[in-house]
Amino acid sequence: MKRRNCLALTACLGPPLPAFAVPAKRSLVGFTENLPPLNYQDESGAAQGFSVELLRLMARAAGLSLELQVMPWQRTVQMAEAEPASVLFSLTRTPEREAQFQWVGPIAQRRILIYKLARRSDLKLNQLSDLGSLRIGVVRDSAADRQLQASGLRPSVQLEHGLDDATNVRKLLAGRMEFVALLDWAAAWNMRQMKLPYATLQPVMEQDASRSYWYGLRPDAEPALVKRLQAGLDALKRDGRYERLRQRYFI
Repeated sequence: MKRRNCLALTACLGPPLPAFAVPAKRSLVGFTENLPPLNYQDESGAAQGFSVELLRLMARAAGLSLELQVMPWQRTVQMAEAEPASVLFSLTRTPEREAQFQWVGPIAQRRILIYKLARRSDLKLNQLSDLGSLRIGVVRDSAADRQLQASGLRPSVQLEHGLDDATNVRKLLAGRMEFVALLDWAAAWNMRQMKLPYATLQPVMEQDASRSYWYGLRPDAEPALVKRLQAGLDALKRDGRYERLRQRYFI
């Protein structure tokens, strides 16, 4: 009798709800390059850096799972274009790129300085036209490299190209060039990695401080998602966590 009653009750209630009736957690895929200390791949292959940690906090606040991939820049751009739920970073926000993304940020100011070794009191540089036969180290094909070449500096003559910032700093320390162009964060980071005081380097002029780094989502990303990520970043800046995180990488 009890068996028949149970079957009748089941018939009235209908079949059990499928397992997927509870919505799955939304996911986001972040694509970035090696640009320490903002974003880079550590020895274990994991994504690290200020922008990476910041995005993790933002995704958590927005209720999103986050997958991160670090690869060469051109590859990151291609992968982000092919992935619907993607975020590309750290992007310099320019007028040319404005319509290509929905923007969340800023992450940090992009301040490129020309440095010399502090012990080289004989070196002066007030403007690029004063460089003469001296040389500036810069990462090949970087935005700073393109800007310096646009200013009239010649590769292999006044510009010493390197694969990355660390290579250029080592060349500067070895006396293979007189100056180096670095993001201020990267200068501090590389000195720390080499166990040298930041005061080993001395800025002599500002190359560019007119831009900032941002996160870029696809133009067809849901506006609500963009707003949630921006709200998460704004909250981190208000409650002090952004500044505490920044100090870990810059100071």
